[in-house]
Amino acid sequence: MRNVWILTLAQAFAACGTLTLFAFGGIVGTHIAPTPAVATLPLTCSIAGVALASLPVALLMQRTGRKPVLVGSALLAAAAALLCAWAIAHADFALLCAGGFLLGCNMSVVQQYRFAAAEFVAPEQAGRAVSTVMLGTLAAAIGAPTLGALASRLGGWPEFTGSFVVLSGLLVVAAGVLGLLGRTPVRAEPPRGAGRPLREILRQPAYRIAVTCGLVSYAVMSFIMTATPISMHVHDGFSGGETTSVISAHLLGMYLPSLATPLIVRTLGLRAMLYLGVAAMALCVGVSAFAGHAFVHYFSGLVLLGLGWNLMFVASTTLLTTTYASHERFRAQGFNDLAIFGSQATASLLAGTAMETLGWEALNLASVPLLLVALLALRALPATPAALPART
Repeated sequence: MRNVWILTLAQAFAACGTLTLFAFGGIVGTHIAPTPAVATLPLTCSIAGVALASLPVALLMQRTGRKPVLVGSALLAAAAALLCAWAIAHADFALLCAGGFLLGCNMSVVQQYRFAAAEFVAPEQAGRAVSTVMLGTLAAAIGAPTLGALASRLGGWPEFTGSFVVLSGLLVVAAGVLGLLGRTPVRAEPPRGAGRPLREILRQPAYRIAVTCGLVSYAVMSFIMTATPISMHVHDGFSGGETTSVISAHLLGMYLPSLATPLIVRTLGLRAMLYLGVAAMALCVGVSAFAGHAFVHYFSGLVLLGLGWNLMFVASTTLLTTTYASHERFRAQGFNDLAIFGSQATASLLAGTAMETLGWEALNLASVPLLLVALLALRALPATPAALPART
């Protein structure tokens, strides 16, 4: 587990990139964007970076190994954070979008940490390894918004410039931690054979269900979370501190359950875990759409949203690792992340416009069809993980 904990520590620093952008990017965007409808575009560019880089990153890792890509990406992200700081200081919205895109490209690499962790343990411990690495993001969820808020006026620069300067330093630390990572076990190294083509992997019901549930979890989460700071801070007049506290609670809801999800996987199985995730997200929609606009409604709704995402994402990732052989992992993982983060980018792009045209209540209700898609997909999933195909 040594390498799993190294990846967990690295994720605690590296995940601060996207979390800082999500916590403050929408607010900055409302001040420097040419129109409020595109205020969330830097966040969308970040997610687009995740989606577009996912498959190329996976293929690059297949050619060079994971470690050089992990370290190099963290260093490039440190430069991207400084680019964001410069953009905020000079009110350059286009440059902020470019910096967000580059941070997103790094996040596509960070998303590979969970797959790398699964390779350092036995197949039956994959769920535990994935959940352990996500604890690193829990630390980032606690630290990034708080540290970013404290550094927001650092040096007398325009608000939130200092947040991204500090982020750059955290990403350099992440690169240093990743330098300690050991070599991938021999059993996980790809043989000379090409393995099954992607279209054959896609024919597996379990693979399609894993991708679908991961896609829904990210799309719904991103759609609602991206719109929350705009609804709270811009439309309902909550302070920046109140808005940040809700986003922080949401991030805790996303990652704190990772302490218990390995137990949930063993006790209830993946199918029940996915159903619970859909139920938690449905409760979020109910609270947000019908309860009101008080602080407690935003707080409870976003915590439920985070919990639902965690249950669905951990379960779908664990399910995915059962559907491919070790030498097929890069293409299977790359396509999965391309689909997931492509949908997340679309949801984030639509969030700003939906908030301005539909309003908060209707925006939440627009997530219901996606949750129904996940429920329909889950009908074909075996009741217990033991019924799933074995990874070879």
